[in-house]
Amino acid sequence: MMSAPEFSDVSEIDLSSFDFWKLPYEERNAAFALLRSQEKPAFFAEPHFPLMKKGAGYYALTRYEDVVEASRNAEVFSSEPCANTVVDMPRVTARYFGSMINMDDPRHARMRRIVSRSFTPRKLEELDGYISDTARQIVDRIETAGCHDFVTQVAAQLPVRVICRLMGIDDGRHEEILAQTNVILAGYDPEYLGTEVDLTTRSTVRMMKKWWAAGHRLHRLGSSLARERRRAPTGDLTSMLVNANIDGERLTRQELGSFFILLVVAGAETTRTAIAHGLRLLTDHPGQREILLSDLDRHLPGAVDEIIRFTSPVIQFRRTLTRDHEMNGHQYRAGDKVLLFYPSANRDGAVFDDPDTFDITRNPNPHVGFGGHGPHYCLGTNLAKQEIKVMFHELLTRYPGIRSVGEPDGLWSNFVNGVKHMKFELS
Repeated sequence: MMSAPEFSDVSEIDLSSFDFWKLPYEERNAAFALLRSQEKPAFFAEPHFPLMKKGAGYYALTRYEDVVEASRNAEVFSSEPCANTVVDMPRVTARYFGSMINMDDPRHARMRRIVSRSFTPRKLEELDGYISDTARQIVDRIETAGCHDFVTQVAAQLPVRVICRLMGIDDGRHEEILAQTNVILAGYDPEYLGTEVDLTTRSTVRMMKKWWAAGHRLHRLGSSLARERRRAPTGDLTSMLVNANIDGERLTRQELGSFFILLVVAGAETTRTAIAHGLRLLTDHPGQREILLSDLDRHLPGAVDEIIRFTSPVIQFRRTLTRDHEMNGHQYRAGDKVLLFYPSANRDGAVFDDPDTFDITRNPNPHVGFGGHGPHYCLGTNLAKQEIKVMFHELLTRYPGIRSVGEPDGLWSNFVNGVKHMKFELS
């Protein structure tokens, strides 16, 4: 259950502060509960990074109905020019990270049609055997290597191997992919950035260089793989992207590179976050573990959805208003920025009974952990759920007493609710 709120007034909350994202999950959730209780969405000044253009600020959409409406109404709530950062990215960064999540239709629809062919039920069925075999191998290695870090040994391993398989990336590059995705989604975390982040020009330059270098490495890998697949297609997702012809058009070299980065990063990161949080939740809620173990096949699908609802691996995305618009009694103006806060929407008591309780039997469970539906709903939803389900089935069948130990080492980020390290034991 959630601890007593640490905030007594909205004026004490600053979602743009670095320090806010260092707070424990319970305190952040208490802040979001207070924001949801207000008549109007709260407005926050943007964080100011030197060398980046600072805007007027943004509205925090914390209620479920607002997040869903903004997600579905893409004509008004635009993903352009940028959906994954509050501030507009400089060109050198956008070169690598300006993928289809930063696009509206028709460009977005064109790109989505290409990649969606690799996420059909038939394609995912073809991966089932590989996912199961890989999960088994990962758990096998626990016995020989010993229990050290659940994130690096278990949670991070399955998603990166699956996305590399899907993309046609050599097995020997798994650790390289993980290292670069850690930097790209580092947030403010000095462990991955190699430097403390503050609001000085020097710090900002160092941070941007790290992002740029990681993006460049993945872009270079994608370009090399694309050249090979153009000459000799193998049926993997990279081959499909390189040789796709939609309405007489092919992806440009830049589109290919940024698309490659998006798929690799998204495929490797958010699923490992859910797996890591899942073990922590089953450790902290032994009653729910007992229900799950009573019938794994029956309860695992519900457990997966509840883990995602309760932890919200992706914290927020941004939208920009294309025109004046009224939503739920509030008037927005063209050019306004809004941030869609999924952890808050997923704890909204107007939609979820007893929202701060972890309940794997929750039904219905219309969470927005994969986005609030609409055109940008996560393409990899079914793949992510399958990976989480298979990993926990393997773990809990062989080691029903596996549990996390101590407090997890969380990622310092306002974008991914990540876990960097977490100790564990098998019984």
